[in-house]
Amino acid sequence: MNEQQWLDKWNSNFQRPEYVYGTQPNDFFRQEIDKLSPGRILLAAEGEGRNAVYAARRGWQACAFDISEAGKNKALQLAADAGVDINYQVGELPHLGFDAAPFDALALIYAHFPPHLKSAYHQHLARLLRPGGTVIFEAFSKNHLAYRSRDSRVGGPADLASLFSEEEIRKDFQGFEILALQTQEITLSEGLFHNGLGSVIRFVGRKPR
Repeated sequence: MNEQQWLDKWNSNFQRPEYVYGTQPNDFFRQEIDKLSPGRILLAAEGEGRNAVYAARRGWQACAFDISEAGKNKALQLAADAGVDINYQVGELPHLGFDAAPFDALALIYAHFPPHLKSAYHQHLARLLRPGGTVIFEAFSKNHLAYRSRDSRVGGPADLASLFSEEEIRKDFQGFEILALQTQEITLSEGLFHNGLGSVIRFVGRKPR
């Protein structure tokens, strides 16, 4: 899939009238962000804004990005409905002009970047965290293809290279203190596209001071 096909896919998904992953935050994200004192957070590949809006409602200064203008439009509507503001940019990460180390937290919730970009994006995002900042990550593991083949309703990428291993996470966030890192079987119920049993990696890390 080339970059234009990737963009067309997500614009098509997010142009649906429904919020395709729902309007409630991801459970793991909510659990972990609630442990932190509010500051500045960057949410990567944020889609329709459910996690950014939750963070803003909890007092965070929420910044987000995605490649989809349709996703941004729905995210801003969700924020308006909740009475909060989010700073949402559209484009590819290297061209968005985020300053180094301005964020207290980073969220990657099902941020399945194209395989040739994902490690470079992780390392770029790590540089945007302040020393002592926290990364919260949940995405499908390389074990997930077996689950997807049994029940496509659970969603997720159909190619192994787009999925994650614990070893990749350790490498991409090298030097981070690992507060949690495990591959888990969970049941998802998130909108239209995440429903059923799947295999995910959950990671919480702290950037060294």
